[in-house]
Amino acid sequence: MTTESPLREVPATEDPTLFATMSTMRAMRRLSPEPVPWETLERLVQAAVWGPSGGNMQAYEYVVVTDRQVMADLAPLWKRCVDAYLATTGKYAPKGMDEAAYGRMVAAIEYQRDHFADTPALIVPCYRFPEPRLDEEGLIASAVALGPVATERLMTTQDRFQALAEGSCVYPGVQNLLLAARGLGLAANVTIWHLMLEEEWKEALGIPEEMRTFAAVPVGWPKGNFGPVRRRPVAEVVHRDRW
Repeated sequence: MTTESPLREVPATEDPTLFATMSTMRAMRRLSPEPVPWETLERLVQAAVWGPSGGNMQAYEYVVVTDRQVMADLAPLWKRCVDAYLATTGKYAPKGMDEAAYGRMVAAIEYQRDHFADTPALIVPCYRFPEPRLDEEGLIASAVALGPVATERLMTTQDRFQALAEGSCVYPGVQNLLLAARGLGLAANVTIWHLMLEEEWKEALGIPEEMRTFAAVPVGWPKGNFGPVRRRPVAEVVHRDRW
């Protein structure tokens, strides 16, 4: 007969301010054109670098744009991507979302689109896995471990596996960056709309062909106030032990 260990309670004094930071970390798209000190932007990238790294490979790079001319050059690309998004996926409010709230979000997106050239800073995280070192013995051992059905299935989903593997090495760092920005009083939001014109973005920023970009994160001082995020209740999304 086994008995369950008593649950450890978190002392009230250990409730971290991080929870308050996360619960008020809205996507802030209305930014003041006031510059952000370079040292502060470096702190954001430092927070990102502290994020998990698959296999500890640390194969990430961060392009940080503050030059006004470069930002102005990027503005037309941003507009094209935003317009494409609003014409398709962003055309209608998500199911269950209040139309008025969605209208306010679209207005903020359009504001950022129309004032993108005034964005104080833009951070573009990049990643590219090193070429894997594969040998026949290892491949055979992998196939034996997975079994023939799973091995065949993996071969047909390799592109998705690769994309998710790289993303899992990037997005935890991006979340760290967003948390650090909120903690420092900076506004930021993360998008992947630039991927609709990724080649043009990479050319404009001189990003090597073999590198992949995973987000575009505008950063600046907020024109507006932080506030509680609106999310689905935990009870609606959690599945305990099984779906």
